[in-house]
Amino acid sequence: EKVGSPDQAYKAITAITSVEEEAQEVFGILILNTKNKIVAVHEISRGTLNSSIVHPREVFKPAILHNAAAIICFHNHPSGDTEPSRDDIEITNRLIEAGKIMGIEILDHIIVGDEEYVSLKERGVM
Repeated sequence: EKVGSPDQAYKAITAITSVEEEAQEVFGILILNTKNKIVAVHEISRGTLNSSIVHPREVFKPAILHNAAAIICFHNHPSGDTEPSRDDIEITNRLIEAGKIMGIEILDHIIVGDEEYVSLKERGVM
């Protein structure tokens, strides 16, 4: 499945994963090839009700193993409120920097709420 927009990314995430129904925060990635087709989906971490620890090495390890050209990060807000936190933005920027070094682009970071989402790319914070 080719991902060309935040809406397509959100639909793929909710079709492939149960992240929308999770009671705790789950951070994952869609791994894409050079044609922006999804080659794999990986859950990176599970957190508490409102936080999840994300390290660049855990994010990029599966991406490297799948020869990713790019990835789309996603996580849920179990509260249903999709407003990005300062941590969400800081983690995204750290991952973008790490991705530049490794040649793997972060195309977007989708925050999944209760049947809605926010794209950090569309918001202009990445």
